[in-house]
Amino acid sequence: MPENLTASILVVDDEPDLRTLYELTLLREGHEVVSAPDLAQAREWLAQRRFDVLITDMRLPDGLGLELLNELSEQQRTEKSIVITAYGSAENAVEALKRGAFDYLTKPVDLKQLRAAVTAAMTSQRHLPAARQPGPSSTSGQTTGTATAPPPPAGMRALARIVGESQVIRQIKGRIEKVATSMAPVLILGESGTGKELVARAVHECSHRCNGPFVAVNCGAIPEHLIEAEFFGARKGAYTGATQDREGFFQAARGGTLFLDEIGDLPLAMQAKLLRVIQERRVRPLGSVQEEAVDVRLVSATHRNLSAMVQAGEFRQDLFYRLNVIELRTPSLRERREDLPGLAKALLQRICEDSGQKAPTLSRTAMDWILSHPLEGNVRELENLLQRALALSNGLTLEPDDFGDSPPSGVTTERTANDTTPGLVTGPDTLPQDHIPTDLQRYLDEQERDVLLKALKECGFNRTAAAARLGLNLRQMRYRIQRLGIAMPTDDDDGG
Repeated sequence: MPENLTASILVVDDEPDLRTLYELTLLREGHEVVSAPDLAQAREWLAQRRFDVLITDMRLPDGLGLELLNELSEQQRTEKSIVITAYGSAENAVEALKRGAFDYLTKPVDLKQLRAAVTAAMTSQRHLPAARQPGPSSTSGQTTGTATAPPPPAGMRALARIVGESQVIRQIKGRIEKVATSMAPVLILGESGTGKELVARAVHECSHRCNGPFVAVNCGAIPEHLIEAEFFGARKGAYTGATQDREGFFQAARGGTLFLDEIGDLPLAMQAKLLRVIQERRVRPLGSVQEEAVDVRLVSATHRNLSAMVQAGEFRQDLFYRLNVIELRTPSLRERREDLPGLAKALLQRICEDSGQKAPTLSRTAMDWILSHPLEGNVRELENLLQRALALSNGLTLEPDDFGDSPPSGVTTERTANDTTPGLVTGPDTLPQDHIPTDLQRYLDEQERDVLLKALKECGFNRTAAAARLGLNLRQMRYRIQRLGIAMPTDDDDGG
């Protein structure tokens, strides 16, 4: 939103003093503000004109503010709604977000948060400002739609990284675009290896927060005794080894998106603390007596069945309720087999670009070989198969025997005319036989360790550069180095 673009705002609250306070606060910001004490007056204003933002109290003398949200949705109007709820009314806040509210504020309203919420709502708009829009039709009472713009360039690139043209992929891309324009928490569910972090990044990049940080956290990879300090920060001397103040994930994600991957692995004690932060939007660093406001969009993900965990007492029901305002499901490869050829080609191209080599083509029989596999590890397993094939092949075309397993029944191993590898023996008895690992996590850790070591060596053990090379942030890089026991030249070197 250009700095000189002001918002047209309708404030609905039955308390005259609060209504005046909100009006004065927003008028000082240069916005145009009108107000109403109840639903009836608000409806009169909405029938006369369009607004950019609607700010409404939840409880009004003649009904609930949610009624206005429903009416705006039914009329396909474009106002962004901010709902004011009573302190501790978690159910009302969640219900408002599910009904399409852009954001909510809790009484007593922090005026700084009010201003920030309005700015965020305006920034998220992808249509012409209200002052330039036609008003509701005087004859039909229906609103006229406005053409919406596509996501920002970063959002378009993030969506493009979700490869596929199947119906389920088109649906999830459309849903990402829709939910990105809200502040509502998002919960991404799906099997391991289905690209949940790609979806989370796309939600971030398609939103008005795309210029802010995207902080990804693996909840299962943090030592339990450090988890509170890592999430909320810590003051110098708060615990042994805390030699200086440090910010936590919430502070690092300020103005952006905090992605909590594998949220189902979060300990119960920490779940209670996270719930409080979500409700109050404030954190207290370890060792501090002061709380500080946090401004983050929360996106979570898990491959686990959280509903079953709630029933088993392993996950807090109230936290699940707060996280699951908007649900996205990443499909398994079983659900989109038609995407496999395009996905394999895109992965092959990316792998080769990362390693600086020319991408070979996949022969028809190699593609048949891939299609014949169940790929229960989904995209991650497919990527591993392609990496192994590249390591075993010296040709311009990948064939079934490059994948290091005996080809499935009916899949031949003849080389194409484009293969220039001389004297290649294609008998299945001569192929290296890779068995399914008995310890999958250990196997994956070893693969990850090799990749990290290679990146670190290529970057002269500069952690910042290696992290950027791998698409990670410095905090993620440090965790992986610590978890995998990678020896660095110096223990205190942050690599930049």
